[in-house]
Amino acid sequence: MRILVTGGAGYIGSITVKALQKRGYEVVVFDNLSQGHKDATSAPLVVGDLLNQDDFKKLDKYTFDAVVHFAASALAGESMENPYKYFQNNIQGGLNLVDYMQKKHIPHIIFSSTCAIYGYPEKVPVTEDESKKPESVYGESKLTFEKILHWYDTIFGIRHINLRYFNASGAALDGSLGEEHDPETHIIPVAIKRALEKKPFFLYGTDYPTKDGTCIRDYIHVEDLAIAHIQALEYLQKTNMSNYFNLGTGKGYSNKEVLTMIQKITGLDLAIQEEPKRAGDPAVIFADNTKARRELGFDPKYSNLETIVKTAWEWHSRKA
Repeated sequence: MRILVTGGAGYIGSITVKALQKRGYEVVVFDNLSQGHKDATSAPLVVGDLLNQDDFKKLDKYTFDAVVHFAASALAGESMENPYKYFQNNIQGGLNLVDYMQKKHIPHIIFSSTCAIYGYPEKVPVTEDESKKPESVYGESKLTFEKILHWYDTIFGIRHINLRYFNASGAALDGSLGEEHDPETHIIPVAIKRALEKKPFFLYGTDYPTKDGTCIRDYIHVEDLAIAHIQALEYLQKTNMSNYFNLGTGKGYSNKEVLTMIQKITGLDLAIQEEPKRAGDPAVIFADNTKARRELGFDPKYSNLETIVKTAWEWHSRKA
């Protein structure tokens, strides 16, 4: 089987490409390299942009059995400053992709969605039945594309799996690939960089109603995410039924726990500067992954905090 992976030169995409190849799939990557890196992909790379429909002609020499769709703008904060970029990239780019799939009779797509579609959840752990009320343009754009996929399924029979991530983290177990964003906003790479540079890390909020006063979030190792995409692809091949799943660990770690583990693994001092909490940051969010475990066989075996931080440290320290 040949799989088209959009955004396959990026963080999660590149690690998923390697996992697909290891499982025996043939892979072609389509990426505009705005956030991805040419040297990160182990598959044939077609440089192209989903917003440019002429770029799809570069794929004419291939036929595909399925698509794994990562390509998107993915910073919630930035989406509130530049909504046009997020609606254009995440909705119009995705729409061009499924139109291409319909014309080329590609039957299946795995979509990299997000828990941001739920907004501030009414209950934790968060199940797939949680109400959809995004609090950012980013979350709204992902939810809109989920709706587009529903209609392309209804009208054209393109089956899809929406994988709603919680917090992707860590790096490839072999140290070959990791998180390299510009700008970087995620707590683990930011804290590691600050420790390496001997600069203070700003901790926003220490008076939440949690065990240590800091936010609690669900961190899932990127290798577990990669495996989940393969499980979702195999589910589609077997059932030919569209579905949606939360991808998280079923528990959370506090910001202080994360920072303590970073100092333990790196052996570096991290100057923590406490700041007032930011508006809109919920105290606790973590996934209920029962459905993914039951129907996909999902088992986030690498998603303990020590493995997450250790692999991230090995990657970032080597790149420093």
